[in-house]
Amino acid sequence: MSTERPYWNMEIEPLLNTPRMKEIQLEKLKIMLGRLKANAPFYTKMIESSGLVPEKLTSFEEYKDKISLFNKESLRALVMACGGDFLKALDQIMPVGVDEIDWMGTTTGTTGIPTPYPMSNFDVQNLWGEAMVRGAWRAGIRSRDRALYCFALSMVIAGVPTMMGLQRLGCMMLPVGAEAKSERILMTQGLFRGTIYVGTPSLAEYLIEQAPKILKKEVSQLGFKFLMCGGEPGAGIPEVKNKLERAYGCRIFDAGAGFGFSCDHQEYQGMHWLGDDLCYYELVDPETKAPLPMENGAKGEAVFTSLQGDGMVFVRQSLGDIHQVFTDPCPCGRSGFRYKVIGRADDMLKVKGVMVYPSHIKGVINEFVPRVTGEMRIILDEKPPRVVPPLKIRVEHAAGLSGEQVSVLGNEIVEAMSKRLKISPAILWTEPGSLERSHYKGQSFEKTYQEKS
Repeated sequence: MSTERPYWNMEIEPLLNTPRMKEIQLEKLKIMLGRLKANAPFYTKMIESSGLVPEKLTSFEEYKDKISLFNKESLRALVMACGGDFLKALDQIMPVGVDEIDWMGTTTGTTGIPTPYPMSNFDVQNLWGEAMVRGAWRAGIRSRDRALYCFALSMVIAGVPTMMGLQRLGCMMLPVGAEAKSERILMTQGLFRGTIYVGTPSLAEYLIEQAPKILKKEVSQLGFKFLMCGGEPGAGIPEVKNKLERAYGCRIFDAGAGFGFSCDHQEYQGMHWLGDDLCYYELVDPETKAPLPMENGAKGEAVFTSLQGDGMVFVRQSLGDIHQVFTDPCPCGRSGFRYKVIGRADDMLKVKGVMVYPSHIKGVINEFVPRVTGEMRIILDEKPPRVVPPLKIRVEHAAGLSGEQVSVLGNEIVEAMSKRLKISPAILWTEPGSLERSHYKGQSFEKTYQEKS
């Protein structure tokens, strides 16, 4: 097949977000529910008690009406019901046995029990890998490219499974990993001249500072054709996107939060959902959990149901992300509805009744680069979401600013926050380079309160 074709999968991708795809999804859902009913005791009980008959399912509305949501609290309760045995709990919710799993990954588990990502080789290649390669193909990755792979390689789904999936394109992988830290990452790039950076936007920002120190070069001189970023908001924040594209002199693509990948339109349009045949996507109200219509501009909590797979099978599962969807055609002309990640439900803050997310605050701060470095921390004196005003934000100013210039800058930031976000924060200034940088996901919060055990 032509290397210039618009899609990796010319059979499926033209059908994304079409009536024909809805028919395909319903048939695949019936098969998946049948597998779960026959092989996963947790879902056997749920499906039988709901009265749903998989082979007779007529609509997604019936499915959503009869099957309840599953989230990290549901997983925690299941693990406890299994005496704390994680593997026993997984055996309850997978259509295959634990012994048939070839790769096990998890989230970091910073908010409690980690979310597991068990995968068979089929899942790695034909589920997660298939979705990733669809996005990478649209971005322009081909067999002649070299990918500097900077996601963490330890356990996380963005690590080994994503790298193995991208290898299907035949490009050279430089698997240095975030664990190697900035010096080795940059030295590897200097030696092998990767054409693509794959990693978090936070690390990409940090390398802007480190490249002149380590390689005596600006990142724009390192030979990248584009950046493929994910794992956290950043590439989808216009101000951060512009900062990275100016520094590197190339385009940046946003990936993740499901099977999504942004297009090459100059203005960020959100991520195209590329996995209609792999996973059913829906929105629910974050508070009531009632289903929301998939209308252009709708906002809600994203919920996923796997339509194929062995280990990584979701059944109306929420990962806690708040999305805004766009069903109108994208200016780029490519298929798939689009979505933007507004933030994580756990990260939402309420300041005098106004809901605000760290990504919104980071976006405003980055409007003021180069007078600020872009690094910031939201200071929390008590457990969120409630914040007693004013919201305190620690911000790094750039080097060489006078006290008067910093004072004026602070007033400008507060004014911008008031106009854009309807909050009036207190800006606490700190010296450039004083806030710890991350080789993994960037840090948004500085907590001064004690977590209750």
